[in-house]
Amino acid sequence: MGKLTTYFAHVKEEIQKVIFPTKTQIRQAFFAVFIVVTVISIFLALVDWLMSSIVTSVVG
Repeated sequence: MGKLTTYFAHVKEEIQKVIFPTKTQIRQAFFAVFIVVTVISIFLALVDWLMSSIVTSVVG
């Protein structure tokens, strides 16, 4: 039982060292990820369209 209480005491000490992000940081990270995912999705859609056009023109 002593090991368990020591464990939770250490957990409490470590969790107090954690710096959690602010709402502004979370919002900025969300928008950055959203923009990157959107740009990559558009790029991949264009590449897919281009490749399918090439294959279609070659095949038939």
